[in-house]
Amino acid sequence: CGRDASPLPSKSPTTCDDNLKAIIFLSIVNNFSKMMKSIAALALVGSAAAFAPAPVQQKSTALYENPLANELGAQAPLGFFDPLGACADGDKENFDRLRWVELKHGRISMLAVVGYLVTYAGVRFPGAEDIPSGFAAIDATPGMVWAQFAATTAMMEAANQDQFKGPWGTNQNSLGESPAEFKGDFRNGALDFGWDKLSPEAKMRKRAIELNNGRAAQMGILGLMVHEKLGNIDAILP
Repeated sequence: CGRDASPLPSKSPTTCDDNLKAIIFLSIVNNFSKMMKSIAALALVGSAAAFAPAPVQQKSTALYENPLANELGAQAPLGFFDPLGACADGDKENFDRLRWVELKHGRISMLAVVGYLVTYAGVRFPGAEDIPSGFAAIDATPGMVWAQFAATTAMMEAANQDQFKGPWGTNQNSLGESPAEFKGDFRNGALDFGWDKLSPEAKMRKRAIELNNGRAAQMGILGLMVHEKLGNIDAILP
C-alpha cells in the first residue's frame, strides 16, 4: 500500500486494512484447520488403541496342576476350590479323608434339615407332644431323652462304619479285604440297591449328587438356625 509511480490507481487506507484483515483471518483459519486435523488424527489413534485387543494376561496354572483337580467334588461352578491350601501337597490319602469328612457332614446336615422341617410342622414321637421345635427343644427335652439320644447316636455311629476295618477305619481286622469302593461306602456286602450294576460314570454322578446335596444341606440348616435366632423363621417357613 506504499506509494508507487505506476499508472495504477492508488488504494485507499480502508481497502488495505480490509486486505490485511482477510490475510490474517485466512492464516488463522489455515492454522486452526491444521490443528483440528492433528487433534482428529490423535483421536483416531486413541480410539484405535481403545478398541484394539488387550494383551491376554498369562494366568497361573498352579491351581490346575494339582493332581487332585479332577477328583470328585471339583466341579462347577468353583472347580477345584482350595483357598486354604489344605490339599496343596497333592496327598491323595489326606484328600480322601477330607472328602469323607465333608460327605459325613453333608449326610448329617441332610438329616438335620429334614428333622427341623418335620418337627416345625408339628410331627412328634408319642409322649413328646409338648416339646417345641428348634433351639427351644434343647431346654425342654428331659435328661432321660438326652441319654437315649446319645445312645442312639453312638449305635448309629458304630453301625455306619466299614465293618471290615477296625473302629473308625483305624486298621484292618480279620474279616478280610473291605469291599468298600470309597470312604463312606458302608454297604459292607449287605446292601446294594443296584449300585454294583451301575457304570463307573453313573457311580461318580451319583456320588457327586450326594456330595452336592450335602453341601446344600449344610447351608440350609445353617440358614434355618440363623433365621430362628433372628426371630423371622416364620417368614421363610409356612
